[in-house]
Formats: sequence, C-alpha cells, structure tokens
Amino acid sequence: MTRGRFQDKRVLITGGTSGIGRATALAFAEAGAAVVISGRDEGRGAEVAAAGAALPGSLTFLPCDVTDGAAVRQMVQEAVEHLGGLDVAFNNAGFQERRAALAEQTMAAYDRIFDTNLRALFLAMQAEIPVMLECGGGAIINNGSVSGVRNPNPGLALYSASKAAALSLTRSAALEYAGQGIRINAVSPGRVETPMMLASGVGDMAAVAAGLPAKRLGQPEEVAAAVLWLASDEASFVFGHNLCVDGGFLSA
Repeated sequence: MTRGRFQDKRVLITGGTSGIGRATALAFAEAGAAVVISGRDEGRGAEVAAAGAALPGSLTFLPCDVTDGAAVRQMVQEAVEHLGGLDVAFNNAGFQERRAALAEQTMAAYDRIFDTNLRALFLAMQAEIPVMLECGGGAIINNGSVSGVRNPNPGLALYSASKAAALSLTRSAALEYAGQGIRINAVSPGRVETPMMLASGVGDMAAVAAGLPAKRLGQPEEVAAAVLWLASDEASFVFGHNLCVDGGFLSA
C-alpha cells in the first residue's frame, strides 16, 4: 500500500469493526485517509480506532444500527461534520444466516438478513449520495457476495437473495448518478476468512479451501485492496461494476 495514496480523502465505512470492514478501514488510514467507521459493538470500534492511531491518516468510530433509518442519517451527518465532507463510502455491513434449508428458515432470520444486507444499503446510499453531490462527486462501494451471483452451497438462500438484490440496487444507483460525478460499484468476496463466515457453520475450512481454484481462503486485506482500487482515480472509468474477489470460484 502506497502511503499518501488517499491523502486528504474522507472515507465512511459501515460495518467497520471486524473482518473486511476493519481491514479496509486500516488500509485507507494507512494510505492517508481520514476514516470514520460505524458498527454496533463499541468495544470493537474502539479497538479498531486504537489500531489506526499510529497510521498516517485518522480513524474514528461512531456507533450505529444501520437498519435504523434515523440512526443512519444521524451517523452520516456526524461523520460528515467530523470529516468536513465525504469522498468515499464503503457500505460493508452484512449478516449471514446459519445454514439451513429454506423451509427451515424463520421470518426472524429473513428480517435480519434483508434489513442488514439490503435495507441498510438503501438507507446508507440515501444519506451518502446527497452529501457527495454537494461535495462535487465521490465513490461508493457496496459489499456484495459471490452468493449474489451464484449460490456456492445449499442453505444460504436468504443471504444469496439479499446479495443479489444488493447488486441490482448497486447497478441501478450507478446508472442514476454516473452523470453527476458519483461512481457506484460493488465488490463481491468469495470464501474469505472472516468472523461472519466462521460463524455461519461452513464446516471443514481445509476442505472449503481445497475446493477453490486458488486452493486457499481469501483474507480480508485482499478484499480491502480491491475496495481501495475501486475508490481510487485508477478506477475513474468504472461504473456499476461488480468486482469479484473470489479465488477463482465463479470461474470454476
């Protein structure tokens, strides 16, 4: 990572307290950006902020339930006031159900998955886009999943459907705002070693890794690198794209 690559850039990351969000927040701060992360766990948020204290940029935590519209609007407002504007948003907050056949899933699981993976994305973009328009443009990256393109295993029907909808929402928003200086894209991780994946009941991680063309699991830092590229001027002609970071899964 080149230090100073995002010097003076103002970045907001939802779901920034662990896994891909944490790695991306630290990567932006390492590259010189002023970063605000949000999440529900204040302890983990404080830990990430402390981890970023020695980096060239800055890292601040704001607690937020991203499924609550009023809370999201307040968090984005506070982030913008703290940062002085908004150049980049990485909408990363997500949830995956425990694996089970569709008929065994509950409405509670359905509500939590779609509230976190789709409603929260809608709420975040609704709050972020007007700010970016006032700032003269920006870049939004939404965290999708290869499950939204092709369900990798049975038992994740709700997660897969929510991520497919998230990718569709991303493409639609990209078309609407491309001419107004806002680039909206998605990054879709495959099998990446995160707390959410480890909690989903995947099973034998070695077997999962062996089944990928790359023969290993991905790391959060590898997804972070893709997010930073999509946010950078190097991707200035990339609109409505879904960048899959999947160890070759979708090619197999």
